[in-house]
Amino acid sequence: MSFEMTKGLFKYDFTDQHAILGVPLDAEYKEIRDRYRDIARRLHSDTCSFESQADKDWANKFFSKVVNPAYNKFSKESERKEYNLLLAAIGKRVAKEQAKMQIESEAAKQLATAKDWEQAYKTAVSKLALKQYESVKETQEAIDQISELNMVYLLRKERMGGGVGVAAGSPPKAATPTSTAKTAAATPATPATPATATPAPPPLKVQGSPAEAYCRRAQGFMDSKSYAKAILELKEGLKLDPKHSQTHALLAMSYFEQNQATMAKIEMNKALASNPEEPTALEVKKKLEQAAAKAKKGNEKPGFFASLFGGKKK
Repeated sequence: MSFEMTKGLFKYDFTDQHAILGVPLDAEYKEIRDRYRDIARRLHSDTCSFESQADKDWANKFFSKVVNPAYNKFSKESERKEYNLLLAAIGKRVAKEQAKMQIESEAAKQLATAKDWEQAYKTAVSKLALKQYESVKETQEAIDQISELNMVYLLRKERMGGGVGVAAGSPPKAATPTSTAKTAAATPATPATPATATPAPPPLKVQGSPAEAYCRRAQGFMDSKSYAKAILELKEGLKLDPKHSQTHALLAMSYFEQNQATMAKIEMNKALASNPEEPTALEVKKKLEQAAAKAKKGNEKPGFFASLFGGKKK
């Protein structure tokens, strides 16, 4: 089978390296590196789980000819800068040509109208990445769908006037004192005018918590009901940011789904202590209260919520 990819950002004569690696456009380098290692394990000839020998050969070639070059775009600073510039230009082109945009995947169509579109985008990419390299067919379909998600994300980002939020870019250099002095000397003096108050520039967006990448991966596991894997992922995230409310909230939900009410309550409280409005934590709180009410009415089997709520009401 060929390596031709023609959907999403690939339509713009652009190689969507993020889609190939299955990471969102704002992924930090560590997340990209971890994802690359995961793909390497899946596609390497010694560990590849593809069924036929032909598919295993395809996987080996795809890894060397497509995945490796994609990763190199991020591991080398000069190539990363060039790629980020190209991606920014593609974002503007997508916005300019949006009338001709064609969206095929259901995930991209939902993202186009999603209210919380940034979170919806990350969740959708994470979900597709879970099965991206389980077979030849799924690999190509996932890359196409992720690239369509990237295309819609860029469009919505441009509409918001935020530009492309890719990670690990280098800040522009400030003007040197020498060049500033030359400019001032070459400019004739003008009469002073009353100063007009100008609004302060908006503050720079603070880089997100390192735990966010773990939350995205955990959400993907939770969507497929792999709660044990989600718990392991979230615990790793908490090592980097022990007070991250979303991580504690997702951990609470995972514990609840595994019928571990006590642990769910502990993590829920930690999440609400950091952010009293954390939506997932509030949802867990509601579920626990409903479960407690059922336990008191005798609708739950003894033991499940006994230690947390005092058992069945007599």
